[in-house]
Amino acid sequence: MPQNRTLTVDYGRTTDVLYVVGTQLTINLYRTALPSAKFFSVVCSDNVENNLSHITWPWWFDNYLPLKDDSVLLLSMSSASKEQGDGKVKIQLFDDKRKLMASAELLLTAIEISLDVDADRDGVVEKNNPNKASWKWGPEGHGAILLVNCDSDSGKRPDNEKTYVGTEEDLKDMSQMVLRTAGPKELPKGHTLKLHMSAHEAEAAQVFTKKQNGDYSLILASGKLSRGFSKYTKEMTFYVSGLKFADNDFSGLVRIHISLLQPGTPETPIFTDTVQFKMAPWIMTPNVQAPLKVFVCSSADSSSDNANFIDGMKKLVQKVGCELQIITREVNRGDRWIQDEMEFGYIQAPHKSFPVIFDSPRDRDLDNFPYNELMGPDFGYVTFKPPRDEVNSLESFGNLEVSPPVTVRGKSYPLGRIVIGGAFPFKTDGRNMSSATRNFLRAQVVQEPIVLFSDWLAVGHVDEFLSFVPAKDRKGFRLLLASPHAAYKLLQGLQETGHGQAKFFEDVPDVKVTVDELLTNETLHDENDYYQRCIDWNRDRLKNELDLDEDDIVDIPVLYKSAEFKTGKAAVSFYPDTVNMIVLGKNLGIAKPFGPKVDGKCVVEKEVVRLLEPLGLMCNFIDDFTFYHLNLGDVHCGSNVRRKAFNFKWWEMEM
Repeated sequence: MPQNRTLTVDYGRTTDVLYVVGTQLTINLYRTALPSAKFFSVVCSDNVENNLSHITWPWWFDNYLPLKDDSVLLLSMSSASKEQGDGKVKIQLFDDKRKLMASAELLLTAIEISLDVDADRDGVVEKNNPNKASWKWGPEGHGAILLVNCDSDSGKRPDNEKTYVGTEEDLKDMSQMVLRTAGPKELPKGHTLKLHMSAHEAEAAQVFTKKQNGDYSLILASGKLSRGFSKYTKEMTFYVSGLKFADNDFSGLVRIHISLLQPGTPETPIFTDTVQFKMAPWIMTPNVQAPLKVFVCSSADSSSDNANFIDGMKKLVQKVGCELQIITREVNRGDRWIQDEMEFGYIQAPHKSFPVIFDSPRDRDLDNFPYNELMGPDFGYVTFKPPRDEVNSLESFGNLEVSPPVTVRGKSYPLGRIVIGGAFPFKTDGRNMSSATRNFLRAQVVQEPIVLFSDWLAVGHVDEFLSFVPAKDRKGFRLLLASPHAAYKLLQGLQETGHGQAKFFEDVPDVKVTVDELLTNETLHDENDYYQRCIDWNRDRLKNELDLDEDDIVDIPVLYKSAEFKTGKAAVSFYPDTVNMIVLGKNLGIAKPFGPKVDGKCVVEKEVVRLLEPLGLMCNFIDDFTFYHLNLGDVHCGSNVRRKAFNFKWWEMEM
């Protein structure tokens, strides 16, 4: 539907009118007519289309039309003027004897104005898409997309913190917006075109354009909300740079307008065209996505060496065929928990996609690694700094996982769902992720988060009791859950077959405990009954939120024990946690559990293999006992993986 613009006729004079193609001029002839006028006539040049709202017969055969209170004239032009004033309209008023009383002449100059974006998401800025000012999800949806320009194509800061274009490469991260105009060479005197946006949206995006000398100037930004043009060219290209992700106070939608202003104090708009962008969300990749690069920290030159762990990871990565980066002690400064420091994801638009590292606010010795070592050209960076009193162990990203794609009661999640841990519902004094991190994850929309109960653990991370692994059947994956009951069943089976004296940690100096000793420890048994209930609560929640059946879940034998901390007692794994694993395609890097042996073979390892290898998976056990397990973490905690992005385009989700 065309934009309507009300126009007042001044009788007895000629009026210059600037008209925008695609709009409609509305003139109420009765309102400004002389009181004694009874008839009127309208004559237009061939390039002006006209209609009378109250006349239904072919009125042009009669030069005298009755003037009534609903005599409204509608004018339009189908193309831009070749010269100013080439659209002519003459309106005459007559008395009851059809004697001429007054006349007015309108000289219309038609111009075309279109602010355009890639609203059909094909990577090309099309002209005047009718859906350019709105957003619709789905494969048949529409709406332009904006990337947060959070990589660094030049210098040491991310580009979304800069107010300049550092390199031509930086432009490729931005979304193009084109102003197209047609008409006489110049706008009529006093008229201007103004590009503008709101103060709130200027905090989320800024706009550049190329100057005649080849440099780029910032024309819209926070504190610079409009830019006027008294002259126009047929096409003017702008580059829109996203500054921040959707969040609790920002929907992710950015609107930019071009307005045609007529002179006055103040200037008044006679036409506005609007485009809208949707900020691309940060997307996390699940274990089922192919690995590209594995990260681990080396403790070389320290008193506690993780050479065994590094050697095991090298063999695993070599088997998989992806890249391995060993972060030296000089860089990691003794911080081994690379999983807790950061999480890999990516952002995507039709014209560009690149990985983005989400840096946790834990701020320990690895704090500088994501910013200094990973961020760069086509590698983005995002972080938040919550109030210090909100930051606790649950803020580390061992407590941030994502499921494989699922469909839940008819709703599809083709990018999976975020999984985080927190306090038990209704518990007011428990630990949770900071509101800043939780709000950010929710605001990305496409991987709607699930909150589990992990506060029963000392460290409190979901990766201590769950993992997702690929599978060749059913939903294409399995949920692995730690199971104290499965561990006790395994131990009871050993005792029943005469192996009660088999020892845990037989190959570990100074740490020995027999199966019989464990089974007679009533305190440990009672504690693990409670831990199993905690896991079962999460099990039911995951079954509901991911639409899983029991056959989609594998119970992995894991025992926990209670340990005393400053904050009180909480659970830690009794032996290396076999669920806390790294998943590299069909190859799993699993903490060597050092379980009791029968015929020289670890029964825990044997049981894990029995459960997982029929799924097409290969179990690779890695010694992490001294350097990781005794410090309350295992293989997953000590490693991180950048994975291949989804082929699925997030904007095609059905919401």
